[in-house]
Amino acid sequence: MTPTVLLEAMKAYIQEKTKDILLPVRNKRGEEAGDRPPNVFLMNLPKKEDEIQQIPYILIKYLTGKDETTPGEETEAQASIRIIVATYAEDAEEGSMALLNVISNLRYNFLKDEELNQQFRLVPPLESIIYPDDTRPYYLGEMMTIWTLPPVEREVNFNGY
Repeated sequence: MTPTVLLEAMKAYIQEKTKDILLPVRNKRGEEAGDRPPNVFLMNLPKKEDEIQQIPYILIKYLTGKDETTPGEETEAQASIRIIVATYAEDAEEGSMALLNVISNLRYNFLKDEELNQQFRLVPPLESIIYPDDTRPYYLGEMMTIWTLPPVEREVNFNGY
């Protein structure tokens, strides 16, 4: 269950750190354009069409987990988490800069705090990329993060179960 706790903690953390970043929202017919903070989702967007409808958004995806036992019999667990950021703007410069702003904000806060919920620690390197493809008026990038997980405590069962 720990990866789910990590994802929920990341969602709350990212929502808090990006709540004041107002990003353009594509107006639907008959609606006024506006700005809002990015929505934050776990693992997937609710519906396939949300890939465009929900922009701006941040999508947090669990990719891999690893458990290793060190020579001293200590177990270390890690999770690789991918954070996808999507923004919108009719102006290509504005959209690209908004994307960079969100990714830079997350980078700064992750590196500054290094820990989530006093149980998950960021492990370097922290990687990010702005996709070079021309997808105007949508702009996409991502971050790759690795987090330590609390160790699983072994239970000794003397009954053989």
